[in-house]
Amino acid sequence: MISYLKGKILSKGGGFAVVEVNNIGYQIFISPLVHADLAVGQEVEFYTHQYVREDALSLYGFKDAAELELFELLLAISGIGPKSALGVMSIATVADIKESIARGDPALLTKVSGIGRKTAERVVLELREKIFKLSGGVKIGAGVSSGDEIDALMTLGYSLSQAREALNGVDAKIKDSGERIRQALKKLGK
Repeated sequence: MISYLKGKILSKGGGFAVVEVNNIGYQIFISPLVHADLAVGQEVEFYTHQYVREDALSLYGFKDAAELELFELLLAISGIGPKSALGVMSIATVADIKESIARGDPALLTKVSGIGRKTAERVVLELREKIFKLSGGVKIGAGVSSGDEIDALMTLGYSLSQAREALNGVDAKIKDSGERIRQALKKLGK
């Protein structure tokens, strides 16, 4: 089982990089977010998941152990394969994905090609408790902002992390969603 590689980027292709470790090239499938940050010749290290099928042996690489852990949690769900799990990892940060699942909001997951509403709801249902336990019993982002407020800002073109950060900066005394969104937009406009 290959669980970690450290080496130099030999080449890049669509959705993967070849990492040279001791004169051996390993093809590692990575998310588009990681792929964009890599350059040929760059020293890298990946936490990896070795995926074995009867007709293929594949490596999936991640920047840190938290990404790998989330990927493996996603793989444990029926209907989620490595490509779908990697797709989930490419739409937002680990913290944002965990927050969305902890809130019970499948909307973020439905943005991944190949994951429909039912599968996204199953992911949320099956992972919500696990993520709650992994976060030490404290719900991530609990009570900060509603999924509707975040969705409204994302519809306007802001990323999940931008929307969450702006809404976290809004005074907690403001309870009206419309006013919270207006205040968040003011913060984003600065």
